[in-house]
Parts: sequence; structure tokens; C-alpha cells
Amino acid sequence: MSKFIQWARPYRRVSLIAAAWALVQVTGVQGQELLYVASQEEVTVAVIDMSTNQLVETVDLKEFGYSETAKAHHTAVEPDGSHWYVSLIAAGKILKFDRDNQLVGETAFETPGMLSLDPESDLLYVGRSMAAVNPPQRIGVIHRPSMELQEVDVFFPRPHALTVDTRGNRFFSASLGQNSVAYASLGDEDVDLLGLDGMNHMLVQFAVSPDGNWMVGGGQMTGDLLIFDLNGEVPEVVNSIEVGGQPWHPSFTPNGHFVWIPNQAKNTVTVVDTRSWTISNVITHPALAEPHGSAVSSDGSTIYISGRNVAGTYRPADGGDGRPGTVVAIDARTHEVVAVIEVGRYAAGMSAPSLLVGH
Repeated sequence: MSKFIQWARPYRRVSLIAAAWALVQVTGVQGQELLYVASQEEVTVAVIDMSTNQLVETVDLKEFGYSETAKAHHTAVEPDGSHWYVSLIAAGKILKFDRDNQLVGETAFETPGMLSLDPESDLLYVGRSMAAVNPPQRIGVIHRPSMELQEVDVFFPRPHALTVDTRGNRFFSASLGQNSVAYASLGDEDVDLLGLDGMNHMLVQFAVSPDGNWMVGGGQMTGDLLIFDLNGEVPEVVNSIEVGGQPWHPSFTPNGHFVWIPNQAKNTVTVVDTRSWTISNVITHPALAEPHGSAVSSDGSTIYISGRNVAGTYRPADGGDGRPGTVVAIDARTHEVVAVIEVGRYAAGMSAPSLLVGH
């Protein structure tokens, strides 16, 4: 039995009671449900209280010895909020922090990008950055307690899009260089490959529906949102929606009825109704400046979208000359913007606690 399987197997069965307790730990005992937003250019992580939409703290990674060019890109959070993780593209590191924002571990990995945490085991999956021209054709798998890393061959160039499907006990990775998706059981080192039709989509990121029936992925080059049926042994593309504007990091609402997609090149957010797979709304706002990441509050009431604002189209509220990154909080029911939170430059990937899922 490989070490991968040993890491993954003991935690695969969890009950709805355990899932509810994890949520109590995050929002009850601690009193805060926190959102962690990486600011790539400023090399910081903004910590936002999702109950108040207030910035709680800015963790400056440079104060821990990392350079001004380390490029903080994406985050992941434990189900109980006890630890969080951030990838540093140029530094080649994945960092582990505790709830008090103290650095407690790190792992070396060449040009890390997307992070996807399996809340039902000790595994954290790591993809490669889009900025990497020719990275190794492997993804990383970290044993979170020890921060020990192993690599899994995916056999295609530039693995980027990455997600864990807890219902199906699988992970998925996609190539930026060709129309290929790799998938395997969690903890498995032997992947299967799925080829996609048409021109190269350059899939940026995936999201899996809460019931595990569907996965979506946005194509940077085509502007299409691909819909995968995950019910079979082999995932199958069954539909696509033209959303345009380089669909970036999508998120499903907890009830699975909607998926929210930042359109990085259009400064908009597309809302797709998954019951009909049609576009429900396209949201615009001055603070949606090159929207990148997305996250959803645990109760599904608020959607969060990060904005890079590299071009400086959004001006700071204090009238200054800076070009802050943004986090836009949107009411999931009315689609009205309820808060704009200014964070470090080039706000990129973001994560809320990875809630456990009952089986």
C-alpha cells in the first residue's frame, strides 16, 4: 500500500454530524467565518470576517522572510479554521499558517498555483502556476500534518485547473497546453486522461457541485463554461455555455442551484442557473476590476469576488493614487453589491473553510 493511500483512506467516511460540528467550530466557538485572499503583487493575505464583511488583518508574507516578488497566488483553509495555506509562485513554496496567522510549516514545490484541500483526509493538492511556461508534468500532494509532499504524473504540459471531488473521492487536473483532463481516486498515483473536443480551451479552474453530480470549468481561450457529468466512472462533457471574457475561478452556491463565474477580461460576473444551465444574470460594478477568484459564505447568502485591478480602473475610496485589489461582496439573492473591501494589489485566489461533506 502506498503512502498516498495510507494518508487518504482513514478519513473517507464522515457523518453529517461531523460536518455540522466542523461548521460550529468555525462559526460558533471562534465566532468568525474567515475568508483568506491572496494578493499576488503585494505578497500579502487579507483575512476578512464574512459575517461583517470587514478586513480583520493583513498578513504580510514579506515579514516572514519572503521576497517582494514571491507572488502569493491561492489559498486553502481547514474545515475547522485551525490552519490555512497559501501558494507562492516565484518562491516555489506552499506555506502553512495557524489560526493566529503564525507560520508553522512550508513545503518546496516548483511554481505552485492552485490549491485544493480535501476536507475529509489529510491531503492538499497543488497545481502549477499559469505563469510557468514549462513546469514539470506533475501535480503535488501534501500530507498536511507533516507538510511532506509527493508528486503525481499527469502526463500533460502545464497542469493548472485543480479540484477535489469529495463525493466521488476523486481529484481533477487540467492542462493549459492541451485539451486534457487527468483524474484519479484521492490518494492514487495512477491517473486516467480525458480528451476534450475543439480548440484548446485552456481550462483555468474547476468547481464541483455540492451533490457531486456536476463539475464546471472555464476556458480562457474559448470563453466557454464546460459542464461535466460526474455520475459515471468516466467524466463526460454534456454541455457548454458561452460566458466570454475569460471565465476564471467559479463557485457553486451551497444548494447547487447556481454557479458564479468571474469574467476576468470583461470586468463582470456571470451567474448560471444550473437547473436549466442558462445564464441568469451578468453583474457589473466598478470594483469588479479584472475579477479573478470567488468564494461563497457557508449559508450561501453572500458571494465574494476578488479583483486584480492591475490596470487601476478601480480608484481607492480614500481618493488616493494607489490601485488596490478588491473583494466584492454580493448578495446571492438580490445580486446587489453589499460591500467593497480594499486589499493588497492584484487580489487573486481566495478560500473560505473547506466544509466537510456527509456521505
